[in-house]
Amino acid sequence: MDQKSQPARLQVRYKEEVIPQMMKRFGYKNPMQVPRLKKIVVNMGVGEALTDIKIMDKAVEELALITGQKPLLRRARTAISNFKLKKNAPVGCKVTLRRRIMYEFMDRLISFAIPRIKDFRGVNPGAFDKDGNFTLGLSEQAIFPEINYDKISRVQGMDITFVIEGGSKEESRELLKHFGMPFKSE
Repeated sequence: MDQKSQPARLQVRYKEEVIPQMMKRFGYKNPMQVPRLKKIVVNMGVGEALTDIKIMDKAVEELALITGQKPLLRRARTAISNFKLKKNAPVGCKVTLRRRIMYEFMDRLISFAIPRIKDFRGVNPGAFDKDGNFTLGLSEQAIFPEINYDKISRVQGMDITFVIEGGSKEESRELLKHFGMPFKSE
């Protein structure tokens, strides 16, 4: 069996461990009622790219290294003169991860990247929206092992949104806990 055909480690854990535990905890009658991770969206806002486009190129390159997928360039929808922003000027980049790549990215994030954050005390458990989606803000890209710390030209933050289908805030939090997300103790 080659690398591509094997399911990701967290994907196997979801099917074998998380679904039965969530069904027991919330009293679901059908495994299809259990909330599931639909996609992960990784977004980098690069406002400094207005003055130097090379900054955007570097951010796109680093995001591609981190996620393993080519990012989409995000452009300004309207012009804002106070920020010297022109319409269609590149202002950020984003990647949408699904299926196997999504689970592998989440595994690397939880197992390798988050433990490398200095003075880490846990992820904010209140960062869920009304639909049960969770957004995690990171202040630097250097926590990912794919990034060579010596080649970073500037520190760049990013937002990682976990889009969870079919769950309330409580159910989504429980799902992410089962995956190993280190929430602050409440």
